[in-house]
Amino acid sequence: MNEDGRSKKSICLEDLQRRILTQDLEPGSYLDETLISEAYEISRPPLREVLRQLAGDGYVVLHENRGAQVSPMTHKTMRNFFVVAPMIYAAVSRLAAENARPAQIMRLKDAQLLFRAAIRDGDTAGRALMNERFHAVIGEMADNEYLTPSLRRLLIDHTRWAMTFYSPRNPTLAEQRSIAADQHDEFIALIEAGDADAAADLAIAHWELSRAEIESFVTPAGMQIPLGNAPKSSAQ
Repeated sequence: MNEDGRSKKSICLEDLQRRILTQDLEPGSYLDETLISEAYEISRPPLREVLRQLAGDGYVVLHENRGAQVSPMTHKTMRNFFVVAPMIYAAVSRLAAENARPAQIMRLKDAQLLFRAAIRDGDTAGRALMNERFHAVIGEMADNEYLTPSLRRLLIDHTRWAMTFYSPRNPTLAEQRSIAADQHDEFIALIEAGDADAAADLAIAHWELSRAEIESFVTPAGMQIPLGNAPKSSAQ
């Protein structure tokens, strides 16, 4: 056990999650079980349990004879992400406002304090991780076994894309982060008040802010290319 009571297996799991979310372990790369086993001082059986858990949550893909691959990020995954993200975020936020418990609201407030601190300090990785934690707590509040796995998978890629395009020196993105932080405060207030409809509406507005950030990164300057569904041809 570590000084804080965590096992080596738990430390390995949490650290690999963090390294994948921050792209320290790049999408599509393969994990070297020997190096990981040595680095975290755990044997192969518990390491493989860790990898199976990571696979179950969507952090890695397990391939027979090739081992664990960090979940790739492709054009297809980006498109699918854009299609389902607003629906899932809105549904989760609605249920969170209906089901949140006081202890969960306190954890949400704690995550928000850390999120604002990371923005203030220009800590890109900390900002991304605290944003992931904030929305993960909202997912716990929703307490829905059908939505939780989908939200967890969305947050993995949402966090990784944020690490790709976000720069605290970009004034436009910095302004959007300030708006996002204010929206987090609104989430807390609406969930605490039990206002399910308003929480769902805010989730859509919050998603649109993220969507605009991603589009501004992938679209060449001077061009506007929507990342939603492609327009139908007039010949159809």
